[in-house]
Amino acid sequence: MTRKPIVAIVGAGSLATFLATALHQAGFTISEIVVRDTPPSRRRGRALAQKVDAQAVTALSATLDATLLWLCVPDREIRGAAAVLVDQLAHRASTRKKNEIRCAFHSSGALLSRELDPLRKAGTAVASVHPLMTFVPGAHPSLTGVPFAMEGDAAAMRLARRIIRDLGGESFRLPAKRKAAYHAWATMTSPLLLAFLVTLEEAASAAGLTREEARRKSLPIIRETLANYSRLGPAHSFSGPLIRGDAETVAKHLAVLKERPGARKVYVSLAQAALRGLPVKNRNELKRLLRI
Repeated sequence: MTRKPIVAIVGAGSLATFLATALHQAGFTISEIVVRDTPPSRRRGRALAQKVDAQAVTALSATLDATLLWLCVPDREIRGAAAVLVDQLAHRASTRKKNEIRCAFHSSGALLSRELDPLRKAGTAVASVHPLMTFVPGAHPSLTGVPFAMEGDAAAMRLARRIIRDLGGESFRLPAKRKAAYHAWATMTSPLLLAFLVTLEEAASAAGLTREEARRKSLPIIRETLANYSRLGPAHSFSGPLIRGDAETVAKHLAVLKERPGARKVYVSLAQAALRGLPVKNRNELKRLLRI
């Protein structure tokens, strides 16, 4: 397969919208946007199809004349969608229409390529292809340098590697047994990072700041910390009372945060993590203080 594959996107949510648009801008032909047969899904499908010069269809009306099926549906729906698409492919075969589908991807970070076993058993090479990026409505992240974790059949991963390169991303192969651990890490990089930032807002309220003020005032130091982490690594980006071994200050923090028990628990957990992985002075005294 030397030419760019024709792609059919299954789904019309945030990920489907982003990937379909990115593929279209990279010169890929999007043939169909396959959605559920409900009014909201059809509306989203039509809006996305218009953006990428595709047809909005349901599984039962899809022609499936693409080379690649890319499923961008919730995890719990992947296997069922694959089974429905296999039925449609079988119907096309029975009416002597040529099937062009060679590969199928899903983009779950947690599930393996075997969720696409209905398609695999029908002769389609399958893979899980997960971009390590957050996709939310209204945001337009760049894919330049974004890592994509791949797992599945060799032919499908070869195709995925080419597509990811055209999108500006970086692909890497992930052993199936590492998928759950990978997704736990991925969840910590963005969703749970946001949970930490929300906890910062809670802690700031003890200092009399509103949540909006906390966000605005926290951003400069957060940005600088991330820049330092990228440039210098974690040990050389570490500052504050723990690196100085200032147990007295940490004790004051713990005392004032008793009024915010949720934030206090996060503070303790993160301080304990610092003791495990960062250069901390007065380690024994801090261990005793944080043994809560």
